Amino acid sequence: MIETVWPWLALMLLCAGIFAALERHCAWRIFSVMPPIVMTYLLVTTLAVSGLWKVTPGIREAHSLLVARVLPALLFLLMINCDLRAIWKLGPRVLGVFGCATASLLIAFPLTYLIYRHWLPVAAWQPLAALSGSWMGGSANMVAVKQAIGMPDSLLAMSLVTDALCYSLWVALLFSLARLAPAFNRWTRATERPIALLESAASKSPSADGVLLWLGLALFAGVLSSWLGAQLPVSNMISATTWTILLATAFGLIAAQTPLARYPGAAAIAGGLLVFIVAVLASQSNFEGIGRAPLYLICGLTILAIHAGLLLLAARVFHFDLHLCGIASLANIGGVAAAPILAAAYSRALVPAAILLALLGYVIGTGLGIAMASVLSTLAPT
Repeated sequence: MIETVWPWLALMLLCAGIFAALERHCAWRIFSVMPPIVMTYLLVTTLAVSGLWKVTPGIREAHSLLVARVLPALLFLLMINCDLRAIWKLGPRVLGVFGCATASLLIAFPLTYLIYRHWLPVAAWQPLAALSGSWMGGSANMVAVKQAIGMPDSLLAMSLVTDALCYSLWVALLFSLARLAPAFNRWTRATERPIALLESAASKSPSADGVLLWLGLALFAGVLSSWLGAQLPVSNMISATTWTILLATAFGLIAAQTPLARYPGAAAIAGGLLVFIVAVLASQSNFEGIGRAPLYLICGLTILAIHAGLLLLAARVFHFDLHLCGIASLANIGGVAAAPILAAAYSRALVPAAILLALLGYVIGTGLGIAMASVLSTLAPT
């Protein structure tokens, strides 16, 4: 049994890397349904339940310290590749579709919670709030919202499983709808206009100095955000942790507008840190309450159904075409990994737009997720 910090930390790093490596080199079909981040969470949770390590005071302290320091650093790094000027150049039509997709999710979450709240546990609003961070941003936003609202680690499994399964069904549906684009566009009276290809920086592998530079900058930004967050006023929903998360995001956006953003390595390091922090969070969780997962899956499917209905209405009113609706939806729900793939299946010219919209989701996902938590907590039965 592991009882000290370093063996536990080494195991967390191994668990964080193993499924990502398998996905890269083996391309197993299971990863299309259960992404590596979800499989990492379930593996670490299984090992924790099996008693492979004991949560000693040292491990508990290391867990708290890692989450407090790594999460702000992660958010800082995620913002580095977000070029707000390039997003603005997409034009009002593309940003309008994305805004409608996001707005539909902002309506769908509270409406779904009102429908099912009497069948769900009292604290069910927390996993749904964390899920909203993911579906309006990405997995990192989910973790950020979880920490900001103080959601127990044990409830993270509900958000992750619902995210993975419902997202997989949604992606399959969006791909299958591609052939219906002519009929859809006739129904919405959409006029397809060409989208100019936007230049994007070539992704490069990080060098040793790049790894050290970005880690140092990210950790410094996290420490500074934490210090400033402790100085700001707090309330029932806005804690010092919430301020830390928002400040780290802001610092990353500022850095993204400087020449520093052209230095390679931030995206690769952020991807690794994301899976690592999920493994750390899972290390003190358990399978308690996993039997309620079907209820959350029903909630997830209902949210997607309402989202689809509202987006269809917006497409009809504003004459949006199917391709833009699809990538705007997946830029919210699927993030930067999935949206470009769907865009490539529709039209290669849409790929840069899909990437930029997904990055915009990273920017707004945490803030909207925290706002959603405030709304859902107000609607929770007393």
